[in-house]
Amino acid sequence: MNEKKAILVIGAGDATGGAIARRFAREGYIACVTRRSEDKLQPLVTEIRNSGGEAYGFGSDARKEEEMIGLIEKIERDIAPIEVAVFNIGANVRFSITETTSRVYQKVWEMACFSGFLMGRETAKVMLPRGRGTIIFTGATASLRGSDGFAAFAGAKHALRALSQSMARELWPKGIHVAHPVIDGAIDTEFIRTNFPERYELKEQLGILNPDSIAEAYWQIHVQPRDAWTHETELRPWMERW
Repeated sequence: MNEKKAILVIGAGDATGGAIARRFAREGYIACVTRRSEDKLQPLVTEIRNSGGEAYGFGSDARKEEEMIGLIEKIERDIAPIEVAVFNIGANVRFSITETTSRVYQKVWEMACFSGFLMGRETAKVMLPRGRGTIIFTGATASLRGSDGFAAFAGAKHALRALSQSMARELWPKGIHVAHPVIDGAIDTEFIRTNFPERYELKEQLGILNPDSIAEAYWQIHVQPRDAWTHETELRPWMERW
């Protein structure tokens, strides 16, 4: 790759977001990764650099408009053009509807939807003049249906899905590939290992998504030819009920 290109991963945790950053870094993309605490990004940044890639970590609050604007400007000015942007922030909380406070509902919406809007808007601004780019919003089971106790999360993920659909219809004809992969199933994370040890021990039988497999699907979405783009695809283990 002669021209430097960056991938921005908003919500680069220890599982899916990190795997996506590593996958694109192997292809020569400069990995720009963010989460609330920059210190927590250092293992990922170090791993990518030790593997011969280039990576930068940024501590930022994706819900803050001025921080998102500043982040995009800094990457474009100081590092490389953003060729790929991935929104991967969670916000999966469970409360009964009577125990869901307005603060919880609003915070979940800010994290899982509003921050996605900010990322999508700002990256579209820099991609449009170039006439190319990929914007991926990570979806979940809650993007398609609301479950008992997940009113806040499902509401936010439904809204993120609608955002991605509107952006795809507007931006596809202008050369920007907007996609919304739906992750339907448990992912091999520290949370699953710690909180569901019995299921984790049987992961080969029950099926748990490997973050590297998700990352590979994201790479394949990015390199699709323009005449056969995917907007929404579902990724789930073979044993997941759907």
